[in-house]
Amino acid sequence: MRHGSIPGAHGRVRPLTLLGDAALREQCREVTEFGPELAVLVEDLFATMYAAQGVGLAANQVGVPLRVFVYDCPDDDDVRHLGHVVNPSLVETDGVVLRGPEGCLSLPGLEAGTERYDHAVVEGFTATGEPVTVHGTGFFARCLQHECDHVEGRVYADHVTGWRKRRLARQISRAPWNR
Repeated sequence: MRHGSIPGAHGRVRPLTLLGDAALREQCREVTEFGPELAVLVEDLFATMYAAQGVGLAANQVGVPLRVFVYDCPDDDDVRHLGHVVNPSLVETDGVVLRGPEGCLSLPGLEAGTERYDHAVVEGFTATGEPVTVHGTGFFARCLQHECDHVEGRVYADHVTGWRKRRLARQISRAPWNR
């Protein structure tokens, strides 16, 4: 039996910010007020992420320049990780650097081999202001690094190198959403 509502069940789906929008390139502001407005934003982020069939979503991806992200992401052992982080700080990345396919809801339909550490630790707060530490391995570590990049004004394409970067740039230039 559930003891609480499903994240995003009461949220509204917001339009996604796509690559090319300046909001994705700006460093997001720290959250200073933990209250009902922040709770609504978190609910909306979950609703939007689920509607777009993603595993993570940062606030600037819906045009809100605040340091907040949500996730519902499996790790490599297929363990589900569900939550959100306000004012996230990527405090540790270690382990093996792996190149794996990475996509983004702000670059719909595209993906590229991107190098990420296979272990990451993020510290921050919940929407109610409680401290939280999130440990991720494998695919979930990739998700945490990806979302922390977003709040710093970066996208995964910034990490792609060599021929993969050139191929991704061509795909971006031809993407129907990049007109």
